[in-house]
Amino acid sequence: MSRHYDVEAVRKEFPAAERMVYLDSGFQAPLARPVMAAIETFLREGLETAGPKGVWLDRVEQTRAKVARFLGVSADEIAFTKNTSESMNIAANALPLRAGDSVLMIHGDHPNNTYAFLNLKKKGVEIDFLPMTDVVNADTFLPRIDEKTRAISLSHVTFHAGHRFDIKSIGALCADKKLYFVVDVMQAIGIVPIDAKATQATFVGSGSHKGLLVPQGLGLLYWNKALKELEPAYLAAASLAEIPHDLIARPDCLTPSPSARRFELGNFNLPAVHALGASLDLIEQIGVENIQNHCFDLGDHLIAQLDELDVSLVGPRQREHRSPHIYVVGLPAAEWLSYFEENGVRVSPERDGIRVSFGMFNTAADVDRLGPPPMWIVWCISSADAS
Repeated sequence: MSRHYDVEAVRKEFPAAERMVYLDSGFQAPLARPVMAAIETFLREGLETAGPKGVWLDRVEQTRAKVARFLGVSADEIAFTKNTSESMNIAANALPLRAGDSVLMIHGDHPNNTYAFLNLKKKGVEIDFLPMTDVVNADTFLPRIDEKTRAISLSHVTFHAGHRFDIKSIGALCADKKLYFVVDVMQAIGIVPIDAKATQATFVGSGSHKGLLVPQGLGLLYWNKALKELEPAYLAAASLAEIPHDLIARPDCLTPSPSARRFELGNFNLPAVHALGASLDLIEQIGVENIQNHCFDLGDHLIAQLDELDVSLVGPRQREHRSPHIYVVGLPAAEWLSYFEENGVRVSPERDGIRVSFGMFNTAADVDRLGPPPMWIVWCISSADAS
């Protein structure tokens, strides 16, 4: 039983968690029964009536409002995208960057955030990388800001070792220096509480197939609507302020929507939007802070076991600087991944070891089943002898 909510009741909503030791939510969350039910409702309606499109689009707006409440913003600041990569590319290309302007990023952060900005090098935009350290905050960036700096972009939580960057202090620095601030929250959303307004971000982008429990193919983008100068790099009827009723394109009517809809192209991923509405209901019923604290407790339990076995943890150890749910165990993936698979434990190989990533349904017993202690002890002894 979790100290924060009835985890056993939640666990029953995730059949995969009963069939294996699922410690891979940082890659893809397993499907939950309420999420599947929402998708089945959509499919049944399509099968029986060829689709009540008006009803479906009403649900899109209902889900948009749920996302907005979840991030502490208004519904007209939320756009639906395909995934995090598309959200980051929309953000990067919306910034009014010119040749000679500089963007600060963290070396080794997620490549699809980085590539969105590296692609601007062909316009003469400079991308300057800072080293990744256990602590990344405003003080990390301040010495590197100069007259060319126009933006900072980074993840809230890193995918490969669970660093949790201090985006609030970095956002305050950007506001003080009048810099644009773009944040990838893919590995944080649904696990870590996010207040996009308090972060003072220009854009916040994410997918939805990890902490938000939705199958792949749906992304989110928050846009600070006070920054009207930020316009989409592409245009469609759906992104206009006034969609022509006769659907005839007119060159004198190209004003983008005053809302974040300016960044949408229409034809939403309707099954995934239905799924997101259901998953947000589930997350809010439990409470994202409760989920975060539960995952922190599991992380503490894991770290204690690693310390007892003298196995290293890759990345930060302190709660202040680490993700609640992503931990990389210092075991060589080439040697250990097949062992975990053979023992019914789902984890991921990462740069420096084996990534363990928790979800709301995991328990301390899952951590205990990472591996029979004798195998760990044999490895520890052999590693010590080799050194």
